[in-house]
Amino acid sequence: MISLRSLILSGVLFASLSASPSFAEPTPSALGLDLERLHALETAVRAGEFKKITSVLVARHGQLAFEAYFDPGGQEVRRNTRSATKTVASLLTGLAIERKKIAGVEAPVLALFRDRPAPANPDPRKDKISFEDLLTMSSLLECDDWNPFSRGNEERMYVIEDWVGFALDLPIKGFPAWTPKPNESPYGRSFSYCTAGVTLLGAALERAVGQKLETFADEALFAPLGIEKPEWQRTPLGLVQAGGGLGLRSRDLWKLGQLALNGGQANGRQVVPAAWITRSTAPHARIDDETEYGYLWWLRTWTWNDRPVRAFAMNGSGGNSVQVIPELDLVVVVTTENWNGGDGHALTAKLIGERVLPAVLPEVHAKD
Repeated sequence: MISLRSLILSGVLFASLSASPSFAEPTPSALGLDLERLHALETAVRAGEFKKITSVLVARHGQLAFEAYFDPGGQEVRRNTRSATKTVASLLTGLAIERKKIAGVEAPVLALFRDRPAPANPDPRKDKISFEDLLTMSSLLECDDWNPFSRGNEERMYVIEDWVGFALDLPIKGFPAWTPKPNESPYGRSFSYCTAGVTLLGAALERAVGQKLETFADEALFAPLGIEKPEWQRTPLGLVQAGGGLGLRSRDLWKLGQLALNGGQANGRQVVPAAWITRSTAPHARIDDETEYGYLWWLRTWTWNDRPVRAFAMNGSGGNSVQVIPELDLVVVVTTENWNGGDGHALTAKLIGERVLPAVLPEVHAKD
């Protein structure tokens, strides 16, 4: 395990965002961060207050100011990002649209699968399902990972061979009286968390761009960021799974968060269109009274210095998270293995809310 003090002494605590990170000398205090509070964060994790946390990274003003690992892997291990992978699919959708491989978010998805057998449960409303419907978890497919009775629950998908066929075959959902219909919901969309829909999105992207999704991801997104050797999970038929499980280094997750914070720019170039970052991190569906949803980005408000600050995030099961807080020019990466405990997200929220944000010094003004 790598301690905070050893990181300081070895000079790897501070890094700038580049294809091969070079190490600069700005201290946490120069970046508006309280080193003692960050040290206390590390101590709390090692003492077991935050169980199964594997890494915490904090970056401010484009500089990696704090980096601590709590598992044997250290910097180079590719950690399972779980559903944080879904946000990568969002970025790739924006790149496919920029390259005119997809007409726009309104483009129908099923039109790309005409070579397949006709899906089960035919319905003309299926033909109208758009990329935006899948990006916002609000298609009319009966699919809800948070409902064990749902026909489209992801656990039912994993036990069959053809995951894309599983999604295409789902019936249209019904809206009983106690469930708000789309036209009764904020933004005109009824949210239900659906991994099968993002699996379908990944397959549609692959068909739209005309190459393997992993190849497109490497060329269009990962290589410009210096992200190497991503470890994709695959369906039984060999398709990379856009819905979860991508293995990335913690620093790779920081690079993705920093890319979004910088409006799609990295290493002196526009990697993802700025308009796509703006659009995809805006609210398009509401999950609950505290949480909204963009294009596979989670949107919430934190409290910092007794006032609210908005954030958008890549989130995965167990509490894996990349939190981007533009007002503070801050990116926070937390990786965990709290997959089966049920309290992973709460632990990550506690870590960020009670340990990371208090370390952001109030006298440092937020980015204009």
